[in-house]
Amino acid sequence: MAELNLGKGLTAGKVASNVQKKLTRAQEKVLQKLGKADETKDVAFEEGVINFNKQYTEGSKLQRDLRAYLEAVKAMHESSKNVQACLADMYEPEWYGKNEVDSIVEDCDVLWTDYHQKLVDHALISMDTYLGQFPDIKARIAKRDRKLVDYDSARHNYATTHKTKKKDGGIKITKPSSLLERATPGWAQGILSAHNVAQSSLSRSQAEEELERAQKVFEEINIDLQEELPSLWNSRVGFYVSTFQSLAGFEEKFHKEIGRLDQDLYDILEQLESTNTHQASRKTGTSGASSSGTNRSAVGKEASNHTLRPGGPPPIPKSPSKLRPAVPPPPKVTPSKELKTEHIVSLFDAAATPDISVTSPTEMENWDSWGESATAAAAAPEKDTPTEETPEVAAESTEVESESEEMPPGFLYKLQVMHDYAANDTDELEMKTGDVVLVIPFDNPEEQDDGWLMGMKQDDWRENKGNALKGVFPENFTQRL
Repeated sequence: MAELNLGKGLTAGKVASNVQKKLTRAQEKVLQKLGKADETKDVAFEEGVINFNKQYTEGSKLQRDLRAYLEAVKAMHESSKNVQACLADMYEPEWYGKNEVDSIVEDCDVLWTDYHQKLVDHALISMDTYLGQFPDIKARIAKRDRKLVDYDSARHNYATTHKTKKKDGGIKITKPSSLLERATPGWAQGILSAHNVAQSSLSRSQAEEELERAQKVFEEINIDLQEELPSLWNSRVGFYVSTFQSLAGFEEKFHKEIGRLDQDLYDILEQLESTNTHQASRKTGTSGASSSGTNRSAVGKEASNHTLRPGGPPPIPKSPSKLRPAVPPPPKVTPSKELKTEHIVSLFDAAATPDISVTSPTEMENWDSWGESATAAAAAPEKDTPTEETPEVAAESTEVESESEEMPPGFLYKLQVMHDYAANDTDELEMKTGDVVLVIPFDNPEEQDDGWLMGMKQDDWRENKGNALKGVFPENFTQRL
């Protein structure tokens, strides 16, 4: 009769064998719990299993959190993409920096996509590979536990069989122990006893073979796990370092690049606001061109004194100074002979056009005499002009000349500091409220940034001259004198 096949390689014999193994293991565990059978203990291996379970739990949690992080990055990418697309749609074509804004929007999308993909390739895939080895090892640990129970059961069966052998040595053949022996004729009693002894010897041999086989299977799987578990436990350090270094490196690079794009976008929008404000102010200035000079002066003064408003110092400029319109330098007081000549000409404008009648010789003579006297008069004031100059003009002339001699080379104009400014770099000028700064040109005009000027403090120049400290400073912290 053929053996019953249950499918998938299973047969009735294998099913019965598996059921018998489960029953034997369950019986062995019950005996061990009751204390009727000793259990093989391996403290080092048990500690390795505890570490394995802890490592598996931590790795699984890290995998879940990393997946959640990637989902958040993906969601942030979508949100950022929608906001950037909204800005690109609202940004009108004639506005300043339209092409630059479109390029920034596209670069942001590419940057987010690249960041997410790198996290998947170098963090999530590595995490999945790392955790992929745990289920197999966990199954082998469970198999090792089952084989250990089989080994203990075979060991106990072997011990029991040897105890029975010792007892069988004291049994007499003349005392039948079963109904079969009692029913057997006297001449056959010896044959039956010999058969029982042979059966007992066969059982002991089978028990010994089963013990050797169970021990061999257990030791093979046990030795492999004894080597793998400590190695796996130590590998967690290198894996965590590699994973978080990759994560931190990609995140740092992403934020640096996205920060640069955000700064570019900020500067473009700031320039757009400046352009719009400048155009609005030009329209306002054109419509109010007929207003009085007093009103224009008031508006100009209010615009130039914007730093005096409460609320602390203005922000340090990163782009052209848009809050304060350019104010031309005040005219210099330069009393010279040109002014004197104009003064002289004005004195003689009335006398230079007398009424002359060509029919009167007397008047012609008078004209000649007048011309001589006028020439003498013109020469006399020109010679005596320095003595006729008022004291105020003379003092002002002396002061201007002395100041012009004390100014540094290339001096442009003066500024008064309206807010304290702490230098953030070695090439910047430290300023206090009330300081007077002498503005000078940059050595290399290409190095000048919008909203920044080059200069030195007036007191420092007067004390140290050529050794005075010069540096750059924000224009909107000062007010022109």
